[in-house]
Order: sequence, then structure tokens, then C-alpha cells
Amino acid sequence: MDAEGDIAHGDWLGTVDVGGAVRMTSLLGGLAGAHTVRRLELAVPTMEPALLRQVLLPVVWDALGVPHTRQEWAERFQRGRFSDSEVEQLNDYLGPRYGDRFRLFDEERPFAQVAGLQALNGEAKSAGQLVPSIASGNNVPLFSGVSEGEEVLLPPEQAVLWLLHAHCWDTASIKTGAVGDPQAKNGKTTGNPTGPLGQLGVIVPVGENLFETLMLNTPVLAAGLDPADRPQWAWQERAAALGWKSPASPEWSSRPTGGLLDLLTFQARRIRLIPCQTEQGLRVHRVIVCAGDRLTRTPQEDPHTAWSHTAKPKARQPAQRPRRHVSGRSAWQGLSTLLALALPVESDGPFTSVLLRQASDLGADGTLPATYRLGVEICGFEYGTQSAVVENAIGDSLPLPVTSLLAEDPWMREAVLDCVYRADQVARALDNLNNDLRRASGGDPLPRDKGQRPSSRLLHSLDTTMRRLLAGLCTIGVDEDRLEQAQHAWQQCLRTAAVREADALLAASPPRAVVGRVEKTNGKEVVYRSGKAVGLFYKKLTETLTLLARAEEDAA
Repeated sequence: MDAEGDIAHGDWLGTVDVGGAVRMTSLLGGLAGAHTVRRLELAVPTMEPALLRQVLLPVVWDALGVPHTRQEWAERFQRGRFSDSEVEQLNDYLGPRYGDRFRLFDEERPFAQVAGLQALNGEAKSAGQLVPSIASGNNVPLFSGVSEGEEVLLPPEQAVLWLLHAHCWDTASIKTGAVGDPQAKNGKTTGNPTGPLGQLGVIVPVGENLFETLMLNTPVLAAGLDPADRPQWAWQERAAALGWKSPASPEWSSRPTGGLLDLLTFQARRIRLIPCQTEQGLRVHRVIVCAGDRLTRTPQEDPHTAWSHTAKPKARQPAQRPRRHVSGRSAWQGLSTLLALALPVESDGPFTSVLLRQASDLGADGTLPATYRLGVEICGFEYGTQSAVVENAIGDSLPLPVTSLLAEDPWMREAVLDCVYRADQVARALDNLNNDLRRASGGDPLPRDKGQRPSSRLLHSLDTTMRRLLAGLCTIGVDEDRLEQAQHAWQQCLRTAAVREADALLAASPPRAVVGRVEKTNGKEVVYRSGKAVGLFYKKLTETLTLLARAEEDAA
């Protein structure tokens, strides 16, 4: 990357090609050769949606337009790469048209920053403020390897990624007031929400290479993009027309989005990177992060989140709200949300993202073959203390059979959800066994919010098995006999893992659990003994794992 930090043509984007080789490329090079890129090489899972939304997708959509019909989408997808003419359009977009807007250290228009931004207190903070895993201000991770007092030197190729990450995921803490911001008081601004993605449970469909991933994240819009909708690097004219604040100025406003391009490149912070020259070359050592635009509400068109529907919302409460991920749960445990294709109009419940619903339609008309290896990546942040600190990062991925997304033929979806449901029921039975053994030993049940539950160990031990199951289901197409075999094999694995955990719990119980004790519950005496607890557990196991019970009956 040159002294101006040209991200359009300078090498900064880490990629892994289809042969497994890691290489650095430019924005233009990455898009032109997207069909040869297996995946992006990024520091953390939350960086991928930031990069897709803030740069890759808006550039492709604004330069080439979005498909107007599923047929047009299919033609692009089946071509497997950007055509020569499309590469020329991208080259023009990132060259003569907007090339000067993609320079990280440009004096007049630095990319995704405010030129000459100054803090009211005259100070600039360590570049570590951009990195959530580095201690800075109120955000003090428990195992941070760098203290706030140490100097952090970010190479330009890392600085641009963390810059985009901050616009999407920054904490909701008090921000330094900026010179020229009339809403700053006493040198600071308060009431800042997290970055837009911090309020979502992000869901990103992925393909077998970067080109397919870009297409799977591109919506079909019959009317196309709003001509007045612009990405942040071309937003000044639209902002002036609407009376909104330009993202290139220290002023900001609370506002809705102006369209998908504006949504994806939303500038939730006003930032300035301050570089210095070192023996290793140009490095970003200081940064100013101030308040930016505030999104009044996440629009229903946001492509990267599932939704919670409330049939009877309270006053001023929207009927649909973004659904966030729960830490400690694998992605496959949330398949009931990922595969919720229909809006539950008359009841409360989840429904999946715009893009997975689109993948359902593309699978139904054969554009996505039944055996296509569709993947899903999820990520999110769990914030604490008024969202001013990052407590936990969530990131996971899994293969997803296209046939499970078919709304008109739900047999695969029902089978996949049945596997998840039975795992959940067995996990509950194991927790009940643990609580009954604790009572039989003279103790109390494990509190809901304390301690590690045996169900957590069980589900964790099944994680690899479930991923192998889903990967296998991606290859069987519409073969229902093989599907039932897969379900039977899953129940066998489930029983084996559950029995192993149950035996460990029983072995850890003291001898007094055999004799047990009597408790009064609602005026009735209830006997708790280890033998009774184990009997109830195996009864529940038999009731839940019906395919195994049926096979045993047939064998008898």
C-alpha cells in the first residue's frame, strides 16, 4: 500500500485461494479474481460482515447494479465469475470515477474518515481503541495482552480493517467531543448506541468462493436500487439535499437510512487515523473516535439478520425486531430460527433473514441445486455495562442443506429440526437427572444461572457430529431413505453421548444417593433416589429416540 493508503489498488486484503495459498491483494484485485478466492483471511469473525457491508457489496452493487429478477441473478451466479465487461466497470468505478475516495491517508477525503478531525480536548488516543481485544478506556478485556499505556502500531492493511470494524461494532460508551460538533457538551457526547451490527445477530450466507458469497449476499430487487441511494464515499450530495449531515464532517444526526447502500456503509462514528513513520514503514499509532450518525431503527430490508416477531406489540414497539445470538450456543442449536421461512403472523416467534428466504426461492426454482454446498456464518458481540464494554464475541459457521430451505417441500427442514429438537430434549433429560441426583444426595438443584450443566457438555460433544450430519445432508439431495438413515445414525450418536454423561454423573454421586431422601413439594412427599432418577432418565431417552426404540422392537 502506498503512502496515501490506496485500498483500491494497493495490496491490503488477505485472501486464501482455492489451493490454500494465502496472499494479499487490492480491492480491485480481490473483486476481479473473486472466483479464485476460497475465503478472506481476517483476524476475527466479526470482521467479515464489516468488510462485506462497508466495502465489497456496496462497490459491486453501485458499480454493476443488483439483479432485477431471479433469472438475472441465476445468469450471474452460473457464470461463476465477474465477466470481462464487469471487471472493466469495477476498474472504472475504483479508478476514474471514485478512486480518489479510497485512499486511507488522503488529506482531503480519507476513506471512511473525517479529514482533519480534532478532539475538543486536543488529544488523540492509542490506535488500540479500534481493537476490542485491546484494553482502552472502559473496555478492559480480562486477558488482553496489551495494556492501555502501551503503544499500538497498526500497519495500514490492519488499520483499514479495524476502521471498518469500528463503524459496525463500536461500543456505546461516551465518545470524545469533536471540534465542529454542536451537539458535543463538556468535551464529549453521550447516549451513543453501539455500531449498527452490534444490535443484530449477524447471519451471512457463504458459497464455495468469494464470488459466490458476494452473489448469495446480493438481493434480487425488481425496482433496483434507489437512484438517490449512495454509499458513504459518494453521500455528500444526497446528505445536503436532505438536510442530513455529511459523513465527511464532524457533525452528525439521528436519521433513517437512505437505502441499502447507505445502510451498509452507515458511518456510525466520526474517525480519523493518525499515521507515523517507523523503521518498519508507515503505521497508525493514534486515532480519534467521535460520535457519528445514529440509526433510528434497523430497517426490515437489512439483509444480514433474523427477526423476532411480536403478534401484539406494545405501544411504540415495532412488531419485528432484530434477533440477537445467544453466547454459549452453537449455530446448529439456532437452526429453528435460521430455517423459520414463514412470518408467524398470529403468534410470537422468529423468522429468518432476507437472504436465506431468497436462497429458499432460488432453491425452489432449481437455481441453487439440491446438493449445493451452502454455508452460513453467524457472529455478534455480547456487550455489558450499558453496552460500553465487550464481554463476549460470538462466531460460528455450519453447512446448510439447500433442501432444508424449500418452503413447498419441507421434509428436509422438518428432519433437520427434528434432530435439533431431540438433542434438546435429551439435554433437558440429562439436566433433570443431574438435579434429581443432587436432591438424592441431600443437595439442591443446580441454579439456572450458575455452574456448568451436563447438557452443555453433551451438546458440545455432539458439535462435530452435527456438522458432519449437515455436511452429509448437503450431498443426498432428495433421497428420503438416506435421510432416515442419517436420522437413525444421529439418534444412535445422541444416545451414546447421553449414556456416557449419565454414567459419569452416577459415578460421581455419593453412596447416600442410593438411599435418597424424601421432600415435600406442594404438600406431597416426593422420593428422590439414584435408582429412580436413572429409571426416569432412560424412560425419557426411550420416548425421545423413537427411531431406535422402533428398530429394537422390530429386532425383537
